[in-house]
Amino acid sequence: MEIPKFDETFIPILKVLNDGKVIKSRELIEAVKTRFYSDLSDEQLKQETKSGDLLIDNRIAWGKSYLKKGGFISFPQRGFVQITEKGKNHTATLTVRDLENESSIFDFYKQENHHIAIDNKTRHEISSPQDLIDEGFNRIESAVKADLLQKLKTIDPFFFEKVVLRLLKKMGYGEFIETSKSNDGGIDGIINEDKLGLDKIYIQAKRFNEGKVREKDIRNFIGAMSGDTNKGVFVTTSEFDEKALEKARSAHHKIICIDGHKLVTLMHEFNVGIQVKTTYEIKQIDEDFFDEQ
Repeated sequence: MEIPKFDETFIPILKVLNDGKVIKSRELIEAVKTRFYSDLSDEQLKQETKSGDLLIDNRIAWGKSYLKKGGFISFPQRGFVQITEKGKNHTATLTVRDLENESSIFDFYKQENHHIAIDNKTRHEISSPQDLIDEGFNRIESAVKADLLQKLKTIDPFFFEKVVLRLLKKMGYGEFIETSKSNDGGIDGIINEDKLGLDKIYIQAKRFNEGKVREKDIRNFIGAMSGDTNKGVFVTTSEFDEKALEKARSAHHKIICIDGHKLVTLMHEFNVGIQVKTTYEIKQIDEDFFDEQ
């Protein structure tokens, strides 16, 4: 018996979850291995990825991630998993192509990478090894960003404000001052670009689960800015409608609008709320070394 590819774990995962119970992700992985892959040898079960994870566990975890993005399972709370009604209706056959045909699963990937689905065999034939590596890293990065955005939409609004201020500090915009929550006047933080506080940036952070930032939100933000600055950054986990963007562009103040996708891109770039899991080395011939002969 061969170690299953990640898409070959789809149906085993759904069958384990088919009773509708909420179980821990770790329990799911163990149950899938016990019920469907008990014939694997000890050597296979101990095989690891380059990052040190058990390969079989890694494959099941990726299967779980894809099923979640396709809407076949859900994560009702951190570390737990449960099948959805959609998942209960798909216990016969389910492939990666079926998931790619779902309107929801790769929406984020398409926005980030303009991904065009083509036959896997053709992709390997037309791609260099470096292309395949880059594609893999892009998919992992997009998955992390999608999960990060979902996480931001569920955290406490006050903590979200702290996240935004920490990000801007990490980006080099100086020390920040959090405003009073009882009377912030629409301003969630102030960044001093210089040590004397002569040049300031006002910050507004809105954690939205649904809906878009409207023109009135930008107008209220501008109104809340005092006369000692003309710079502002409005950050949201959602999007800005066109009138809101137009208001920001036409204002006498310099207003920067950062939507959810831009926010997680910046957080990923500056390592805020994420950490490096592993590092790979790609080596090539040192032509200078051989030129010495």
